[in-house]
Amino acid sequence: MGDGADSAAARTCREISAIASADWNARADLNPFVSHEFLAALEASGSVGAGTGWTPMHLFLEGGGAPGCAPAYLKTHSFGEYVFDQHWAEAYERAGGRYYPRLVCAAPFSPVTGPRLLAPDSAAKQALARALIAAAKAANASSVHVNFIEADDEAALLAAGFLPRRGVQFHWFNRGYRSYEDFLAALSSRKRKQIRRERKEAADGLVVKRLSGVQIDEPLWDAFWTFYQDTGSRKWGRPYLTRDFFRRIAAAMADRILLIVAERDGAPIAGALNFIGADVLYGRYWGCTEHRPFLHFELCYHQAIEHAIERGLSRVEAGAQGEHKIARGYEPVATRSAHWIADPAFRRAVEAYLARERDGVAAEIEALAQETPFRSGRE
Repeated sequence: MGDGADSAAARTCREISAIASADWNARADLNPFVSHEFLAALEASGSVGAGTGWTPMHLFLEGGGAPGCAPAYLKTHSFGEYVFDQHWAEAYERAGGRYYPRLVCAAPFSPVTGPRLLAPDSAAKQALARALIAAAKAANASSVHVNFIEADDEAALLAAGFLPRRGVQFHWFNRGYRSYEDFLAALSSRKRKQIRRERKEAADGLVVKRLSGVQIDEPLWDAFWTFYQDTGSRKWGRPYLTRDFFRRIAAAMADRILLIVAERDGAPIAGALNFIGADVLYGRYWGCTEHRPFLHFELCYHQAIEHAIERGLSRVEAGAQGEHKIARGYEPVATRSAHWIADPAFRRAVEAYLARERDGVAAEIEALAQETPFRSGRE
C-alpha cells in the first residue's frame, strides 16, 4: 500500500501532520494518547521517527462518509510497547525466520487502553484492520500488533484474522465516593491504617501540589525532565521521550495534564505526570531526586485517587504492572491486544501459546482479586 488510495480507500501517511487534526481527533474519543496533538508531539520532538526504531505509517481511510484512521509504526524492535513479544522474536529467528520489522498499531510508550481503530462503525473498523494487514505485507513485515485495545476494536480485528491476547493491569474505580475518607472507609481497618501511616510518612516535611495548565511553568517542566531522566535511565537504559516532547505537550495539551509535585523548602524533589481523559485520570511518568519511603505511592497513587474523587472521575489507570498497587485500592483488570502473524506455521505456534497464556492470565486475575484491601461484604 503506497501513499495513494487502494481498493480499501486507505493510504499510509509517514507523518501525522499529513492528516488534518480535526479529521483525526473526531475519532480519538477524547483519549489523550491517540490525540493528534500527542502523536504530533512525539514526531516533532524526535521521540519517534528516524533513529528510534519507530517509523510512522499511520493509516487514513477515505471515502464513505466520516474518515477513519489508525496510529501505526513500522518497528525494528519491541521496546516501549508493554506488550512483550521478544521471546516470539527469538523463537522465530532461531527457526530461520525474520521477525523485524513488524507493524505496531499503538500509542507509543503508553500502556493505556483506548481506541486504536479510529472509525465510526464496525465496518470501517474492519476495513482499517484489513488495511493494517495490507500495509504489513507491503512493508514485508512479519506481523501486526494492535496494543491496549477496547472490546469493539478487538471484535473488528478478530473478524479480520487477528489473534487475541490478554494482560493484567491495576486500576482504581470510583464507586461514588464523596471524599478520600469515604474511600478509606471502604477498606479493611488494617489497610486503612497502613495507608494513613504511609501517607503521613511520605509527606513529612514536604509540600505536595497538584498543578495543571499554566500552573506548570518552564522551571517545573525542567525539574520534571530531571525526574523523568532518572527513572528512564534506571528502567530502560535511556529515556524514550525527549525534553522537547514535554515542551510541545505543555503548549498543545496544557488543560489535559496534571502534574503532582513534592517540594522541600520550595524546591521540587519529585513529580508524577498524569493525563486527563474524558472520565479517567491516567498516571504516566514519575521520578525524583530525593528517595524516601512511600513518596512514590503518595504522588502516583494516593494523590491520583484523591484528585479523581474531587473531580468525579470514574477511575485511575496508573500504568503497567505493579502488584503493590492492590494494597492502595487498585484492582486487577484484563487488558487486550490483537496480533496478526504472516507465517502460517508461526501463527499456529503463537495461537497455541496465546490460548495457554489467556487461561493463565484469567487465573492470575482471579487470584489477585482476592488480595484487594476492601472490607468483605462491600457492594
